Amino acid sequence: MRRKAYADAEYWGRPVPSFGDPLARVLVLGLAPGAHGSNRTGRPFTGDGSGDFLFPALHETGFASQPKAVSRDDGMTLTDLSISSVARCAPPANKPTPQELSNCEPWLDEEIRLLGNLRVVVCLGKIAFDGFLGHQLRAGQIPARTGFAFRHGAEYGLPGGFILMASYHPSLQNTNTGKLTRPMLLAIFTRARELAELP
Repeated sequence: MRRKAYADAEYWGRPVPSFGDPLARVLVLGLAPGAHGSNRTGRPFTGDGSGDFLFPALHETGFASQPKAVSRDDGMTLTDLSISSVARCAPPANKPTPQELSNCEPWLDEEIRLLGNLRVVVCLGKIAFDGFLGHQLRAGQIPARTGFAFRHGAEYGLPGGFILMASYHPSLQNTNTGKLTRPMLLAIFTRARELAELP
């Protein structure tokens, strides 16, 4: 269902696939496609303010081939990293409902299964964090969500060899207010490289 404001936008509501290296050791897990960013461009964090904050950090830490992402045809490549989200379509109310998240769970489960080299999952925001814990529950890797608290910079070792990292989401609300700064995000991805044992 389209938001009324975007009723004339042909791209509205199309699912956005994941993007990155199929041999990735690090997965960045976001919330959902941005209304006029990845929902428009068809690639996660591409063409919006969140991506303008995220990709320079990925470039500086050696995961992205360039610091700017504007379209699927801009030449961007990722190495040792893949980007996905817990919801695959832009939510009409700007926040996915439990049903919308539930509808996307099989896609997340299958994607994580296919990333055979995966070591580290960086969750951008609490909804992504909770979504990954939900995956771990469905996979029988953890018995409950207890003991996992979302806070920026938190790290948890999980059965199966995964390391879960938490970061504030690079939304304009967080970056414009200073809740998430460039050094904070750089520290997350520098640490992710270390945990994934990447040079």
